[in-house]
Amino acid sequence: MLEKIFESLLVKSRMVTILPVIFGLIGAFVLFIIASYDVLKVIFYTYNYFFTGLSVDLHEDVVGLIIGAVDLYLMALVLFIFSFGVYELFISEIEEFKQMKQSKVLEVHSLDQLKDKLAKVIIMVLVVNFFQRVLQMKFTTPVDMAFLAGSILALCVGLYFLHKGNH
Repeated sequence: MLEKIFESLLVKSRMVTILPVIFGLIGAFVLFIIASYDVLKVIFYTYNYFFTGLSVDLHEDVVGLIIGAVDLYLMALVLFIFSFGVYELFISEIEEFKQMKQSKVLEVHSLDQLKDKLAKVIIMVLVVNFFQRVLQMKFTTPVDMAFLAGSILALCVGLYFLHKGNH
């Protein structure tokens, strides 16, 4: 009798995982909004540059904002995948999703599969973040350029092995 009560409480306690699902989705929506705001700023800068003649360093500002927006969108996707994965693993499968073609992206059958999906998106976030930081760097010596080339080579090798691991 005590065992059945304890097991019932244990099964019901999985519902506490709704908290990371809810807050993960809220975080994802916030990041989507912030990234979209950055893209709107790019549109505003571009309009001002071409139609009102305001002088801004369009290239540097626009590229930085766009790459930053991509970075934020990818982080939002990490939270989105995390939220859907936790929900499907601990609370309930989403039947409506099973009938859609896009379900494969968010469909998770194990914790390892969730970790793999998250790791791939996080690696892409890091690659985009690296690219954003490289654009902000000032290169003064040939050694700086050699370090840049070496780091890009290391990224390419890492991505190659990550892709190769899938096959």
